[in-house]
Parts: sequence; C-alpha cells; structure tokens
Amino acid sequence: MMLVLSLTPQWAHAQSAPSPDAAASPISELRPTIGHTIVAQAASQAPGQIAAVHPPAAASQAPATQPTANAAPDVNTPPAAAQSAAAAQPPSRSITERAIDKVKQVAKSASDIFNRVPCLPPKGVAKKNFISLPHVANKLASGLPVVIVAFGSSSTQGYGASGPDYTYPNRLAAQLRRQYPMADISVLNAGVGGEDAPEMMKRLETSVIDRHPDLVIWQVGTNAVLRDLDPTETAKLVEDGVAKIQAAASDVVLVDLQYSPRVNERSENASRMNKLLGRIAELHHAGIFPRFEVMRDWHERQAIPINEFVISDGLHMSDWGYACFAQLLGDDIIRSVGQVKLGINAPADVLTYRPM
Repeated sequence: MMLVLSLTPQWAHAQSAPSPDAAASPISELRPTIGHTIVAQAASQAPGQIAAVHPPAAASQAPATQPTANAAPDVNTPPAAAQSAAAAQPPSRSITERAIDKVKQVAKSASDIFNRVPCLPPKGVAKKNFISLPHVANKLASGLPVVIVAFGSSSTQGYGASGPDYTYPNRLAAQLRRQYPMADISVLNAGVGGEDAPEMMKRLETSVIDRHPDLVIWQVGTNAVLRDLDPTETAKLVEDGVAKIQAAASDVVLVDLQYSPRVNERSENASRMNKLLGRIAELHHAGIFPRFEVMRDWHERQAIPINEFVISDGLHMSDWGYACFAQLLGDDIIRSVGQVKLGINAPADVLTYRPM
C-alpha cells in the first residue's frame, strides 16, 4: 500500500480571525486562513480539500542515497572490497516508508487530545435515524475506493481548530483509515464558512454530486438560526438536497446544530431546526448525527465546561470538540457499515481505537 502525504505550509490560528458564521463576515476574507492536509489532489478542484490518506495507483522508489565522502571506497580498493563497502551503506527509504513516517508523526502530534478530557459516548441520546450505509459498505466489502464528502459551513471547514490535524474531516479520515487499513478512503472537505442551505444548494452539484461520493455528511442549519431565517424554508431546501444526493447513488448523514452559547440564545428556532432535520432524515431513510444532543450531554451529564469544547466566540468548536465529534461520528459510521460483514472481528458495541 502506497501513501502520499503533504501538509499545507501555513495554518492561521483560527481563533484570531472573525467568525465566518456572522452575517457581516465576508467569506472571501476567511477562506484563505483555513489550512488543510492534502494527500492526493486533482489538478482542478472545487471548494473543499482532500483530508484523507489516499493510496496512489503507483509510486516509484526514491533515488539511491549516494555514499558520503568519508564512506566512499578508495580508488585503489579491490573490487570485492568496494562492493562490500557499498553493501554496508543503508538502503534508501522508499516513498511509502517516508509517507508512513509522516502519517505517524501527524498521528502522534494529535494523540494526546483526549488525555485530559476523555471522549465518551453519550448515554440516552437516540440514534435510531443513523441507519445502514449500503453504498459505503458495498465499496469497502468489494475493495473499491470510498469517497466521502463533508459538506457544510465553518464547523466543517474547520474554523476554531488550531491546525489541520484537528478539523473534523481530517480526524474522521484518520480514524477510518486506521479501521480499514487496506481500503482506499478519501474524505473531501467541502465546508465554506458563513454558508447555509441557500448558498450550499447553489454549489451542491459542483462541490458534492460531481465528485461521485459514496457518503455525504451534510452539516447544516446553524447559520440559518443565527440569521433568524425561517426553519421551514431551510428544511425545504435541505430535503430537496437530500433527494438529489440520494438520486446520485450516495448515502447521506445529516449533522444538526451545535450546542453552544450563541445557538442557545435562539433556543426556540434551534429546537425547531433540529426537529425538522430529524424528520427529513426519517422520511428519506437517511442517517442523522444528533450533534446538539451529543454536545449537550458533554456539558450537562459529563460536566465538561463549555469552554473545553467551544472557543471564545461562543459558537465554533475547539480542538477537543472537533476531535470528539469526529470520533463519535466515526464510531457510528463503522458500526453502521457492518463490522462483522467486512471481516472485522469486533462486536458492534465495541468502540473503535481511541485516543486518535
């Protein structure tokens, strides 16, 4: 298996920028500040970045390391001795080996995120609408490439994260790659800060459907509530979008609002929006990840202070928040595609490896 990895050269600290969810914040000013991890990228790409470790079809060995001046055999050295000296040189490391080392370094840099505050699954949070994901399961079972598109606004794009490793699409990609190490999995980040259903529907074809995803994770609704838009009108657009995505042979998982101070200030509209999103998932047999209830469980049952999972703007998630959100979402995806069917010897109620 071949791995190719490169990291963006810069990552602007997200907390220092204005909130992309605020109506007054132009998206064009925010998008350049968001970093990403790219491991296989098409020459032309619509909004969003590839966040997965993606094995290429082929790769070549790195050029052999040239002997140093001190290690080079003397011109008068007999041929046999010269060959022995050359054989003593350590072999050059392949592209794959170097890429694996980079992946390990990235994983190590993020491995302590749950050391102080563990990421625990919520109790009593209904997940009845997180149903099976047949397209993803079939691709994994057949050994075919799996493409996942994370569609949404700033919390998909990664606003608030301190680095590319901590955005939820990157964390999710790493988790799925560990669970299915022989699979070819790509997670494409199609999040654009400040958007909601009206703007997302304008780019649904280019950012999502044209990429032929097997799964679309659609985070939507928060900005509509913050702008005091009618939840019913937003729900109509989301329902139309879900129907189009499913017609293109993709599984769909909706992600509802985040539990945070600024959302809670509009609790009535937030509650309506969450119920409407749940209803859409039920009617279209799509999945839903109840992010609002999961985050509320962190605070109300697990007694985690809000500032542990929400940054100082009172809206966007922190490194820990994105990491735990991705971990629990990944657990549900793995469970939903059917672990035993794919030959993974683990009961459905056993959570995947953590910390990440």
